[in-house]
Amino acid sequence: MTVIAEISVSADGIVAGPDTSPDHRLGRDGDLLHDWMFAGTDADAAVAARLFDGAGAFIVGRTMFEAGEEPWGDDGTFKKPVFVVTSRPHEPVVKGPTTFTFVTDGPESALRQAKAAAGEENVVVMGGGTTMRQYLLAGLVDELRLHVVPVLFGAGVRLFDAAVGAHVKLERVAVEETPNATHLTFRVSS
Repeated sequence: MTVIAEISVSADGIVAGPDTSPDHRLGRDGDLLHDWMFAGTDADAAVAARLFDGAGAFIVGRTMFEAGEEPWGDDGTFKKPVFVVTSRPHEPVVKGPTTFTFVTDGPESALRQAKAAAGEENVVVMGGGTTMRQYLLAGLVDELRLHVVPVLFGAGVRLFDAAVGAHVKLERVAVEETPNATHLTFRVSS
């Protein structure tokens, strides 16, 4: 089992556009960060499909859940258990084959629950930025996948807007270019 952190990011390190709000959780023009997944090219579609390959469970933060709940639709998109790291308790949300379980006792607890649910399959931490940083800082990530979109925001929510502790050393294991993004895979070696 591998714990994979996976997120789309602009070339200048932004994971949500400026002016995020309850009505615009991805910020102004934040949807540009995910257009590569829906661009209609075979190469981009193949990478997007692999987001779910080998995944037995997912972890997201509360902001990502709230931003995605409506667009993910009636089946919840993931079709596997999803653990939502949050400080606010909430009853589980079931959308077709996807159950969202809200975990209020920290990232490590969410990871333990996700690993138990995933069995031999991987656990994927999908974001957002704060959740991703928490897992990297705690040394809980085995692999980091960045989908770098060729756009500069200049402002917005930065993936690494705060220290991740001591240096987190990465070993590049794959680079894949598609028409609408560059996909980088790193093994976390710190």
